[in-house]
Amino acid sequence: MFWHAYVAVLLLAIAARPDRSVRLLGGLLVLPLLSVSALAWASGNPFNGVIFAALAFTLATIVRSLPARTIRIASGPPLVLGMVFVAFGWVYPHFLATSHWSGYLIAAPLGLLPCPTLSATIGLTLIVSGLESVAWSVTLAGAAILYSAIGVIRLWVAIDIVLFAGAATLIAVVVLRGAKNPALMRTIT
Repeated sequence: MFWHAYVAVLLLAIAARPDRSVRLLGGLLVLPLLSVSALAWASGNPFNGVIFAALAFTLATIVRSLPARTIRIASGPPLVLGMVFVAFGWVYPHFLATSHWSGYLIAAPLGLLPCPTLSATIGLTLIVSGLESVAWSVTLAGAAILYSAIGVIRLWVAIDIVLFAGAATLIAVVVLRGAKNPALMRTIT
């Protein structure tokens, strides 16, 4: 339940005070990824432990290199799709047995398992215009592509195709933004 409240507070903070720093928000988005790594190590899954520790470290390094500026909230389809991917991660139904639909609202494995956490992080990233960082967006999308492939192909979790859609959306937004501003694509942040 903690990570559900955490994401809710982030969404409220973004909506109420969009003058937040991209560095601060990026750092806050890394924390659920570290949680996935810690739980993976604790439950004897070194693959997820290593991948998510490396992902969190890489994204934290990217955050440190971002210029000091405020977030820019997306509009139109990226904003709407961002909310969809946050909602998907929020209520991720796989691995959860509940007798009532409301159980998904508070007990889905957001912040605990890779796919729902990546989906919510992609959603939040879309909402804040990718932190205006090509490196952040591409790194996050790459991890999501890997885990959606593992989920769909190896674990037969068909709903993980939504995570692939999130990764594709994030890449499409980067490409479209780069087409409008070619100088953006030449930067690593």
